[in-house]
Amino acid sequence: MGLENSALSETHNLPIKHDGEVHSGKVRSVYWLTSEDSRRLVDARGYPVRSDTGLGVMIDSDRISAFNVNWKAENGLMGVIGKGACLNITSQHWFERFDKEGLAGNHILDVPHPLVWIVQKADPIMIEAIARQYITGSMWGDYSEGGVRNFCGHQLPPNLTKNQRLTELLITPTTKGILKGIPGVPEKDDANITREDILSNYFRFGFHVPSHVVKYEQLLRGGFELIARESEAVKQLFVDTKFEFGYVRNDDGSIGMIYIDEVGTLDSSRYWPRDEYEKDPVNVTEESKEGFRQYLIGKFGKKLMTGKEKDVVTEKKRIAAEYRVPVEEFMKVSDTYRRMTEKLTGKSIPEIHDARGEILDTLTPYGIVA
Repeated sequence: MGLENSALSETHNLPIKHDGEVHSGKVRSVYWLTSEDSRRLVDARGYPVRSDTGLGVMIDSDRISAFNVNWKAENGLMGVIGKGACLNITSQHWFERFDKEGLAGNHILDVPHPLVWIVQKADPIMIEAIARQYITGSMWGDYSEGGVRNFCGHQLPPNLTKNQRLTELLITPTTKGILKGIPGVPEKDDANITREDILSNYFRFGFHVPSHVVKYEQLLRGGFELIARESEAVKQLFVDTKFEFGYVRNDDGSIGMIYIDEVGTLDSSRYWPRDEYEKDPVNVTEESKEGFRQYLIGKFGKKLMTGKEKDVVTEKKRIAAEYRVPVEEFMKVSDTYRRMTEKLTGKSIPEIHDARGEILDTLTPYGIVA
């Protein structure tokens, strides 16, 4: 028996009425509504935003991305069962906690289905706001293999060891998309940048005034510290994360900064089991899709581990298009996401049997299904 309907893979082709192109990323698609539908829903649903606020329908998929390409499994399984719902539930949980702590609002206005958000449109700040409490991942690679001692403007001490806790929380931003013509900033996605780069070119990164650079740092630190504190309560270490921010117009016409995209998910963050880290910090298990990444490395080796040159990207895409991952590898990822989501949020993950049909049924009363 096939598993074709067990995971939602395609999110870009739903019959949702929208304005302009559907924006699709690695794991989700956004349908920006017309101004007429946006205004109607703001009024009809009582959303706490200005009546002229643009709205979007954000659909989370169950796709799994690794090494910048999406993967599919055997038996017609096109994604990781439950993964999209886990991302939505985790983000919503942390957004609600940020609200209660008085940090800042976020883009979610409504959650009509476990895979759907109704969001307010924001002008994005063009940085990936990354915070790190431990030296691991790309930072450790640059430090140990590349000899980098100044990382995003932070001078690192000598003799650090893999996965070592840093003496302070480091903010290590990268570019969101390819930004051109900014002195000293490489014209590529996810380019490492410094605080000085941002302050010297704040408007080019989407900030309105220099003081808002301080504001985003405060919100990043505040959000990180809250998640770290509450994760510790369930014996998880919050290792590093990526937040995104944007601007919206307040009722009085002023500009406000909010959290957008996702926060604290296993796609955007690292978590380590505290007890395991205390016993063996070098070989601690990353509670994410890292096990899946390691499976792929064991299968394909350096074909996936090399850089972003055109021929390398083409080879990665070819491998992902042709190869079908054993179902059990996807189920391992599913088990991790479900277990961690329930542990962090205290919420159970709903069973979704016909995602596409459920989403359309849920959105029909909103008057936006074509």
